[in-house]
Amino acid sequence: MAQAKVADNSAVVQVTSTQVMQASFAALLGLALFIGVAFSHPAAIHNAAHDSRHGIAAPCH
Repeated sequence: MAQAKVADNSAVVQVTSTQVMQASFAALLGLALFIGVAFSHPAAIHNAAHDSRHGIAAPCH
């Protein structure tokens, strides 16, 4: 298990490779869910995510 120490002004933060992998998986899962909703065709899902899509300039029409 690899560890990286990041020096901060007040503390040393240890980040393990497991934490990096978990954060990466969470980010990819979130992106996949967002893309799945952004380009869905059912009206209920489209309307639920409509404002957030336009907020980040994702096309939906």
